[in-house]
This record gives sequence, C-alpha cells and structure tokens, in this order.
Amino acid sequence: MNQTQKSPKVVVVGAGWAGLGSAYHLAKQGYDVTLLEAGGYPGGLVAGWKTAQGRSVEAGIHGFWYPYRNIFSLVEQLGLQPFTDWTRSSQYSPNGLEVESPIFQQEPRLPTPLGTFLYTRFKRLPLSDRLSALPLLYAVVDFDNSDEAWQRYDSVTARELFKQFGVSARLYKESFEPMLLVGLFAPGEQCSAAAALGMLYYFILAHQPDFDVVWCRGTVGDQIFRPWVEQIETAGGRVLTQKRVSDVIIQDGKATGVVCGEEVFEADAVIFSVGITGMQKIVSSSATLRQFPEFCNLMNLSAIDVLATRLWFDRKVSVPLPSNACFGFDNTTGWTFFDLNALHDEWKDQPGSVIEADFYHANQLLPMSDADIVAKVHRDLATCVPEFRSAKVIDSSVIRLSKAVTHFAPGSYQSMLSGTTSIANLLMSGDWIITRHGSWSQEKAYVTGLEAANRVIEQFRMGSPAPIIPVEPDEPHIDIARTTNRMLRDWASRVFPSLWLP
Repeated sequence: MNQTQKSPKVVVVGAGWAGLGSAYHLAKQGYDVTLLEAGGYPGGLVAGWKTAQGRSVEAGIHGFWYPYRNIFSLVEQLGLQPFTDWTRSSQYSPNGLEVESPIFQQEPRLPTPLGTFLYTRFKRLPLSDRLSALPLLYAVVDFDNSDEAWQRYDSVTARELFKQFGVSARLYKESFEPMLLVGLFAPGEQCSAAAALGMLYYFILAHQPDFDVVWCRGTVGDQIFRPWVEQIETAGGRVLTQKRVSDVIIQDGKATGVVCGEEVFEADAVIFSVGITGMQKIVSSSATLRQFPEFCNLMNLSAIDVLATRLWFDRKVSVPLPSNACFGFDNTTGWTFFDLNALHDEWKDQPGSVIEADFYHANQLLPMSDADIVAKVHRDLATCVPEFRSAKVIDSSVIRLSKAVTHFAPGSYQSMLSGTTSIANLLMSGDWIITRHGSWSQEKAYVTGLEAANRVIEQFRMGSPAPIIPVEPDEPHIDIARTTNRMLRDWASRVFPSLWLP
C-alpha cells in the first residue's frame, strides 16, 4: 500500500478476548480499526465495575491455566503483571472436602495421565473407582480435535460416553460430572462428548501441569482489559461502547458497513467477536444475515445461565485453599467459590472475608430474590467451611447472567461457524468458533481473534501476521497411540466403508 492510499477499515464487533485480540493486532499493523461493544464497558463478560458502595465486582472470576500460552505472551507484551502465583484448589460436596489438587508442575513429571491420577489427593473416592477411568483413555486418544473426531463424538452425550467406557457411577458422580459442571457449565447428559473430551484433555490430561492455574490480582477488567484498551487506542484504534449492532450492509458479496441503529460504520472487513446469544440477537435483527443459512443455523445453538455473587463478611474466615469447586448441592448446578482476600490485592488487608461464589447452569436460581440467593450462598459456604456459620454478611452483590456462556450441547457442532463465512470479508472469532488450534475458553477466544486478524492481513496483504503459539505437542506415547489409531481407522474405512455411523 503506497502513502496515498487509505488504510483498510476494519470493524470488530464485541470487546471480549477475541475482539480485543483482533483489534489490537490490526491497529498495530496500521489498519483503521473500530471496535464496537454493546455494553458499557470493554471486556464483555469479564468487564468489572463498582457497587453503589464503591466495592469492585465482576461477572464471575476467571482463572488462567498453564496452557494459556498466548494470553501469557500477550500480558508480557502489554507490560502487565496481573497474576497471582500458581494456586492449589480443592473440591467440596455436602459431605465436606472431597479432593485437593497440588501444584502439578512442582511434582516430578510423569507421562500423561499418570501425574493427574497419582498426585491428586482424593479424600473418599476408592482406588477401584479411579481405575475404572482407564478404558476411557481410548476415547481420549481417538478424539484428536479433527473435524472427523468432532463428527464422531458430538452427537453422543458425555454421560453416555463415560457409561459406554465403563466409568463407575461413583467416579462419574464425584469427579467427571463436577468437572463438566464447572468446565462446560452443564450436566453430562446435556454436554457433547466431543466437547467433554476436548475440554478434559486440554485442561487436565494432555500434560501434567495443565491443571495449574493463576488468577488476576483484581478484576480482569481493571488488571488487563483497561490497559489493553488504552494500548489499542494509542495504536490508533477506536473503542466505542454502547454500540449495539443491528445489521450488516452487504454489496457485491462483501460486507461494506455495520449498522448500529441510525449509525453506519463503513468497513472493508468485519470481524464478529461476540458470544452465541449476542450473535443470535444480531442475526434476528439483521435482514441481511437472515438471508444466509449458516447464520440462520446459529439459532440451533444455545447458552447457559450463570449466577455471580460476591459476599463481604464481618470477620475473617480461614478458607484452606483460595479456589474451590463444589458439586452435589443442586442436581444440575455446579459452583465455585474463591477467597478474594488471598487472590485480590484490594481485599488482602480487609478485616472480614470477601468471597466470590459463581453458579453455572443456574437456571433454577436466577428467579430467586437477592436475599434468598445470598442466604443460600451463605448456607452452602458454611457446609463447606463450617466457620462461615458464625460470620455475618455485611454486603453482597448478585449478578444474573442469562444465556451467558456457550452451551456445547450434543449435536451443536454442525451449527457452529468456522472463522470464515460465505461472505468473503466477514470473519468470526470467539470461544464457540471452530478452530483446529486445540485451546479452550479464554485462550481459544483470544487465539481465534488473532486468527481473524491474520485472515484480514492475508486478504489485504498489509502488515505482519500475529504469531500464534500452538498448544504443547502430545507426549510421545500419546502421539504414537494417535498415529496408530488413525492408521487403523483409515484401513477400516477402506475395507468397511459404510459399516458404522461416523
């Protein structure tokens, strides 16, 4: 591009991990970037704000796991130091403490998945039940994140998968189901087996340290997103809030503008970086996008309710570990609670405990009054840590997030979009977008944002692509097992081409 030419205009819709990732890289490469956010704050679901009393709250608390190599690289580029040290975690049921996890990278490294099985400290689960998971390793090997693997496993529920491979009822109830409730945010009968395998492998089974996690020392909005937005603006990008997209202008097969009510933002390329619920609202209001079957098919997808609460107590309660997952309190709901005195700088010297408790698949909790929700949270905390019974709640925050996080339901893969669409310059990113990178959650959203930016760069041949760090390769024994399995599958498909369902 010579000096007389204008920079290509790129409109990015949604200011979460994906949208900020796209906007930041493209602005640095000289593109004319406008980032539109429907809410009042950049950051989407992780944007933080203040209560009426001036106390910090956010829509849940988000961990950063050992495999988040791209996010850790980003934070280093931004010159930030937002994270705690690696933390240990535990798991509770109504019967009390069930599991404690070490910091796995500090233990002697064993071939996967031995470290996960041997170093995790189960308080009640018998060894015989834990061993019943061994046959499931075949499915872990067989699911290699390829399109074929997703097609094979996506129509099966996670519960049915574990049942087929002989996982004991107790192991499922006390280990796998809780992981699904706080990892995929739904019970096993409502989760795709493909998503369950992908999530479990990425966060737990691929390499011994993968379950190790750090946390922001304050809200993600304050610690990461606000300084990130400042750097986007310094690079020349515009970040506009309260801009709800209602349509896209398509001319000659290309997107030429994004409509927000009465405003039109001209575009040479458009990147959508919103969640499923937000994208469905845009499609519903867009006379243009409704003409494309791929966007209409998004209506087959669904999202899950989340309830985020924060409680301030009149005294300091000793919580054994800072991050905790809980199961068995409500049949279809998982929840987590965090000791913010240990994690957030703001509350380190607070005289009373500050606890974040977040509930996933919280459909039945959202209609309750704030007072009833706070009372329930207090009771549940006291069941896990009895000292909470004598502590009094002096302030609280209740945030209801209807249809807030992606539901990887059985059969949903066929309706999800890849990073490219039938509109050449309209691209997609987010944690629900199909990608072969292999990451999940926040890391996946950020990676797909970089992938979208790189597709823009490829189209306009201007700037350098963003480097994307791949996930750590499979360990040699897993790589050999997967290679052998693929060879056997290829041979079987040639000899018996129509014998089995895909």
